Amino acid sequence: MGFFATRGRPATSATPPSRPGLTARERMGLPARFEAVGEALVAGLDPTPACQEVGRDLARDGASLEEALAGLREAWLLLRGCDPEYDAIASLLGAWSETTLSFVNNITCEDPMTGLASLAHLRSSISALFRAHHQGQGHPRDTHALVVVDLPGDRHAGGPRGNGDVIGRALRVARLGEAARTVFPGSDVIGRVCSNRIAVLAPRDTRLGVRVRLVRRLVEGLDLEGQQSRVWIEGLPATDAACGLLLDELARP
Repeated sequence: MGFFATRGRPATSATPPSRPGLTARERMGLPARFEAVGEALVAGLDPTPACQEVGRDLARDGASLEEALAGLREAWLLLRGCDPEYDAIASLLGAWSETTLSFVNNITCEDPMTGLASLAHLRSSISALFRAHHQGQGHPRDTHALVVVDLPGDRHAGGPRGNGDVIGRALRVARLGEAARTVFPGSDVIGRVCSNRIAVLAPRDTRLGVRVRLVRRLVEGLDLEGQQSRVWIEGLPATDAACGLLLDELARP
C-alpha cells in the first residue's frame, strides 16, 4: 500500500492551505469514524490526535488493524491525494494496539451469561493437574473427578437444534451452578461445558459421594421449568490429551 513511503520522501509538498471545513461530498466520501481526521486535514491542523482517537474507536468497534489503516489511507487519498504520513500511521497504530491490548487484558474466564467458568478454563485447570503430576504430585485420575450436572431435555428446547429460549436455558444452567457452588464452595472449578450441562472439577476424596448426592438433592429442589436433571461422576482419563477428548464429548448437547 505504500503507507510508509512518505517517510523517506523529500518534503516537497507542504501542508495544503487551510479552509473552512469539509464539503458535504468530502464528508460523505470519508470512511466511518474518520470525520475528525478529515477536519484536521482541511483545517491545516496536526492530525495525529484525531488519528489516535479514531484508532481507539475502531479498536472498540472490533475493526482489524488492516481495516483501520485502509480507512486512514482512504481519508488521506481523498483529501491530500497521497498516502498518509508516518506520524499519522504511528498514532493510529499505537492507539489501536493499546486499546486492543487493554480489552484482551480484561477478558475473564467466565461464561458471560451464567458467571460459570468457561470450557477453556476448565480444560486449562485439568492440564494444570497433569503438569503438577509430572512434578511429583498425584495422578489427576486418582486425585480429581468431574461431577457433571445435566438437563438432558433442555438440549431439544426450541426445535431440533435446541436454539430456542437461549436466555431461559442460560438461567437454568446458572441455577445448576449455584447449587453446585453451595456444595463445592472452595476453589473447585465449576464450568459450563455446553448449553445444558455443567461440570465441577472436584477432589476425589471420601466425601465425593456424599457431595454428589447433596448436589442431586439441591438440583431436584430447583425451579427448572419442568426440566429433568441428571447428576453423575465422570472419572478423568489417564492422559491430558484424553481429558481433552472427554471434554469435547461432554461439550456436545
